[in-house]
Amino acid sequence: MRIHFIGLLLFLIALSGCSDKEINTVVPRCISDLVINFENTALCDDYKVDQYLFQNQVVYVFDNGSCGADMQAAVVDNNCNTIGALGGIAGNLEINNESFTNAVFIKTVYSNQ
Repeated sequence: MRIHFIGLLLFLIALSGCSDKEINTVVPRCISDLVINFENTALCDDYKVDQYLFQNQVVYVFDNGSCGADMQAAVVDNNCNTIGALGGIAGNLEINNESFTNAVFIKTVYSNQ
């Protein structure tokens, strides 16, 4: 019993050492690579990457943040293919002829906040 408690304690300590800014390890490697590149090239201070379920697939929205009204957020599938962009001057809300408001938010994969 004591060994299990020590193991659990070590596990909890290891978890508490994780930073919120780390890339979630369950995303595909190519998405992790895109996040690193995005972090190095982002123009705003409040950029983030969110994961959604859209059109029966997991997609990632690379949101540049709020420092420019005309910026677009790239929407990328699990295979790292860009399937569209949201926002911009026109305020686009459609990807593949479907409103992105139908997407189901899963989680934030990376946030600079």
